[in-house]
Amino acid sequence: MQLIDIGVNLTSDRFRKDREAVVARAREAGVEAMIATGTSERESIAARDWTLTYPGILYATAGVHPHGARECSSETLGTLRQLAAEPGVVAIGETGLDFNRDFSPRPDQEAAFARQLELAAELGLPVFIHQRDAHQRLLAILGEQRDRLVDAVVHCFTDTRQALYDYLDLDLHIGVTGWICDERRGLELREAVRDIPAERLMIETDAPWLVPRDLRPKPEGGRNEPAFLPHIARAVAHHRGEDPETLATKTTATARRFFRLEQALD
Repeated sequence: MQLIDIGVNLTSDRFRKDREAVVARAREAGVEAMIATGTSERESIAARDWTLTYPGILYATAGVHPHGARECSSETLGTLRQLAAEPGVVAIGETGLDFNRDFSPRPDQEAAFARQLELAAELGLPVFIHQRDAHQRLLAILGEQRDRLVDAVVHCFTDTRQALYDYLDLDLHIGVTGWICDERRGLELREAVRDIPAERLMIETDAPWLVPRDLRPKPEGGRNEPAFLPHIARAVAHHRGEDPETLATKTTATARRFFRLEQALD
């Protein structure tokens, strides 16, 4: 299978000692490209830097995660704007709302999310979205600007079937992770994944987080890697009743189109 991992937190300290080996293992496993997630000004710069080391293999997003929304200043948005103009930076995000942990006040989260949506609309870039326990507010804010956005993906989708339908009604894409491999928490996703149109579905590891629960042998230290994406692809294909190779072909084509990878390095 040739796959694209649309969400890898490659700048995480958990990859500090062996990032090059992580990329190499992913390539050996059939992951032809990876999108390194920017979650803050600093991490977005670092993600961009890695695209320079692996052009055509690593791409990056530039954004501020809701956890750090209180620090999303005008200067921060200026940096994101500059990064977004560089080859290899293919989306704005990770942005959105997280009302589960509330590491930033909710008004700050909403303001940072809205401003990053405005930036994405202005620049004509897709948006990489995080949502946890904030579906209705995110839907309301997103709905106000959806017509101006070229594309958006709700990454690491773990919500209800109704939430899925709400996102599909807004013509959003859906990112599915190894959450689907968890027989305790992933049951609703296993049912709902069948309802995602093929042209809206993408897959990701969200590494180093969310190691697939049924992965054997268990990775040392419980660290997820993009090399495990084929395991996730097979699980998604199983629960959709599809051939894994067919799913790989479709999700890879969707990711290439969504992130405009053919034009990213021009």
